[in-house]
Order: sequence, then C-alpha cells, then structure tokens
Amino acid sequence: MKDLGRKIEGLVEEILPDLILFRRHLHAHPELSGQEYQTAALVAGELRSLGWEVKEAVGKTGVVAEMGNKRGPVVGLRVDMDALPIEERTGLDYSSSTQGLMHACGHDLHTCIGLGVAKVLSKNKFTNSRIRIIFQPAEEIAQGANWMRAEKVLEGIEALFGVHVYPDLPVGKIGIRSGTFTAAAAELEIDIIGIGGHGARPHECIDSIWIAAKVISGLQEAISRRLDALKPVVISFGKISGGNAFNVIAERVKLLGTVRCLDTNLYEKLPTWIEKIVQNIASNYGAQANINFKSIAPPVCNDPELTNLLSNCAKNFIDEKNIVYLENPSLGAEDFAFFLQDVPGTMFRLGVAGDKGCAPLHSGYFSLDERSLELGIKILSQTIVMSTKTTQEI
Repeated sequence: MKDLGRKIEGLVEEILPDLILFRRHLHAHPELSGQEYQTAALVAGELRSLGWEVKEAVGKTGVVAEMGNKRGPVVGLRVDMDALPIEERTGLDYSSSTQGLMHACGHDLHTCIGLGVAKVLSKNKFTNSRIRIIFQPAEEIAQGANWMRAEKVLEGIEALFGVHVYPDLPVGKIGIRSGTFTAAAAELEIDIIGIGGHGARPHECIDSIWIAAKVISGLQEAISRRLDALKPVVISFGKISGGNAFNVIAERVKLLGTVRCLDTNLYEKLPTWIEKIVQNIASNYGAQANINFKSIAPPVCNDPELTNLLSNCAKNFIDEKNIVYLENPSLGAEDFAFFLQDVPGTMFRLGVAGDKGCAPLHSGYFSLDERSLELGIKILSQTIVMSTKTTQEI
C-alpha cells in the first residue's frame, strides 16, 4: 500500500499546478444548481482528453465518466459542481465574475478533486474492476442526486465515496465518522392568515405579523421543553414576508425555514408535531395556519467497513494524529444521502482552513486553502484503487 501511495504522490505533484488553475477558473465562473452548463462542458472535455468514457447531460447537467473492465465490479466517486446565490466578498484575484453568485461551499474544489482522481487513475490499467466518477449538479437544492439516480448512475456500483470541505479543520487534517454523518433535513413553510386593518386599531384585526412572531418563539420554546435534549432538533427561519405598508396590519405572513434532526424516528414525527404547535398558537389568537413540511434529504449513513478502508489509506499520506474521528454528526444536510440508500458508501471531511482560519460555509467570505486539493486527490485515489481489490501498477 505504501508503494502505491508514493506513486500516487508523484502523479499528484505533476498535475497539481494545472488543477489549481482549473479550480480558480471554476471559482471565477460559478453556476447555480441545474445551470452548470459551462462547468459540465469543461469537465467533460478534460475527462475525454484523459481517455475516460464520458456521458454528458446525465441528470440534466451532470457528467459521468467510466474507465476499466466493463464486466468487473464498479467503484464510484461522487463530487458536486454547483455554486450558491451569494455575493462574494473575499477580494481574491479570481473572485466570482458573476454578481450574486459564488462557490461558497467548496464545490469548485470538489470538482477538481474528481478531475485529479481521474488524472491519477487514467494512468492505471484496471483489469478486474471499473471506476465511475459522478460529477453531480444541484446538490445545494438537494435534487441533483435524485436526478442522476433516475438515470441509473448507480447501476453496478458496489462502493461509493464522497468528500466535503470542512473549514473547522486545518489543511492536512481530515474528519471521518462511521454511521450517521449528517442530519435529515426539511424545508418548512408556514402561512399565517389573519385579518388586516388600520395600524391604529389593532383590536379590530387579527395581526398575522404578531402571531408569526409567536410561532417562531413558540417552536423554539417547545423544542427545549417538549423534546428530548439528547435528540437535537434545529428549526431556523431564513425568510419572513408579509405586509404592504407601515400603517396597515398585515393580513398574511409567510415564514420559510429549515428543520434538521439526527434521529430518523423523531424526524418522521416532526411534521405532525410542528403542525399541532403552530395550529394551536394560531387558533389561540384567532388566525388560521397552513403548514407545509417538505423533506429535503435523509441522513448520510457512512458504511463502517468503507470508512475504515478510507482511514487506512489516508495514513499513507498523513499521520494518524491528523485523522480526526468526529464525535458527533453534523446537522448540515447532504443529498449524497440519497445515493447511500441504494449502495454502501462513505463521505469524509477535508480540512481547508489556512493559517488565518477559514470563514464558514455559505459565507461571502469563505476562502479555502488550495493546499487541501492535493490531499483530497491522494486519499481518494488510493482508497478507490484499494477498494477494487487490485494492485495493478500505476
């Protein structure tokens, strides 16, 4: 395994400068979920130049690349490509050239990790297995995985690997965890319907804005007093809209938020639980409420055997002290979870914080340390080769 690791290190050293330039180009030209046309075209062109068999427009704007024995078992790697509707504030020379769009979640780096693995593995002649790299669109809206599943991208895959950047860890460290890795997530929409009227005479109205405030605080209070604190639930509202004038009591208010939960049994009960609480609050003040609980993604559940394999492969490139065994799962969500409903797999966290740290994901100031690219490629290349149970020369 160590000989293989040294060969991978040599190959990564050769390809790294070009990949960094490619990543900076992607960062400067972000594309939203389902609109990754230029990103996909560039990725497909690079893959074809390496000799991979490439399919484009898989799951709308996804790209799938394959190489190796068509009759052998398939090992897969999934990376995502989409950006976010966030204004970039990093001041980088290669900042987003599109106002209001930014790679604020590291998917540009993920894409280049996938390309780096493709470059390394293209040097290998697989005889007993087949490698499939899935460049997925629309992770940020949690739809891309299902778009691609519908086109049978997982057919034949026996093991699937994934990676996500992690600003809480410095470059040179990774985070791994068996079992539950991320939370189940849902989108929550609540409409509060009251009776509008003059701002000077609230007693003649049913004030939907005031009641919406009661709903927001009431849900938070109910979480702390009516749910088990050892089974965390997070409800966060990101948008409130309602009203038309400063002196008119609003008839209707809409709340948009997200629900996160680690316990799948509790998660299944949350729609009914939230419905009862909101309806009780609204009815107490004479209003009506419409609640829409839309599930986004199930939890990512990492396969213990594949997680252990990835950890062992990582030790060829970093000391064991730099492998962080994550004590707790994340309350973030990942549509990689949908893939793991069909095949065993594992995802790990890649440390990307530089010497001055790193702003959080989904921040306009998020700026990862590009040195992390090298380690991501090395670990995944070695893991994929070892998971094929072959030791062909690279």
